Amino acid sequence: MTLFAAIDDEIRDARDRARRRDQLTRQRATLLTQIEEVRGMLADLERQLAKEDRDVAKLEQGGFGAFLAGLTGSKEERLARERAEAAAARQRVTGQRTRLEWLTGDLRTTDQALAELGNPHHELEVLLARKERMLVESGDPRGRELADIAARLANVSADLREHQEAQQAGAAAGQAVGYVLRHLGSARGASTWDMFSNGGFADMVEHGHLRQADEAAWHAQGALDRFSRELADIGVNAAPQLPKVDTRWFADVFFDNIITDAIKHQRIARTAEAVREVAEWVAAMVNQVSARCGELTRQQDSLTRRREEVLSS
Repeated sequence: MTLFAAIDDEIRDARDRARRRDQLTRQRATLLTQIEEVRGMLADLERQLAKEDRDVAKLEQGGFGAFLAGLTGSKEERLARERAEAAAARQRVTGQRTRLEWLTGDLRTTDQALAELGNPHHELEVLLARKERMLVESGDPRGRELADIAARLANVSADLREHQEAQQAGAAAGQAVGYVLRHLGSARGASTWDMFSNGGFADMVEHGHLRQADEAAWHAQGALDRFSRELADIGVNAAPQLPKVDTRWFADVFFDNIITDAIKHQRIARTAEAVREVAEWVAAMVNQVSARCGELTRQQDSLTRRREEVLSS
């Protein structure tokens, strides 16, 4: 028996149980989907059965429909048909209820099996870490490779975490800038209306959208600043700035006797275009960061697999 025989047996057992847990987890997800589908079908079938039962009851109890059927001499024939349709609907309901009971029972069995398995993934990681320490301390050649893998894995994991944080900040910034664009688009539409209608209501709507754009712009700039800081952490120097859409810029739209509607419309359009450029830059940068996240994730997975290969050898 080798020095590592005992822990190798534990690792194999933990890995087998981890695979079994993964399999049961996938089965559980499938069961939940099937149960939801059956419940939906059962609800539809129960409504259909209720309708068929009402149709049968109307014919049995009499009424205008039964009266007409009697006049034509087809009451018994129609009643027989309605009863047959109700019986068929009841049979389908019974079948789906039985199916739902089976699926629910399978779900309980699966949940019980998962509970009995515990958390083999955690156990496996603990065992691998213990064997890793044993290999390093024993002077085994594999220990040197494991130490190198551990260092590279730590660096890749840190890089991935920083890129993921930048990705999240970029997504938030893109959403915030999108809000500004939407409000400016609404203001531009109201401005177009104002030019042709020259009405006070259109002017009021335009000013309302501009005030909303103003507020959204300040929030968006804060999100862009956070994105800049996260980009700096991954070695990208950028300082995206929204155009000046502060309160003073928006204040002059109220002075219609000074600034014509056409000038206001052009200014809103120019500002919207500048904001759109920022939005496009954010989207492009997020795509670049996302691509890098994918590369780092693949590196991390490759190193993790190699670590397990070494520890399992």
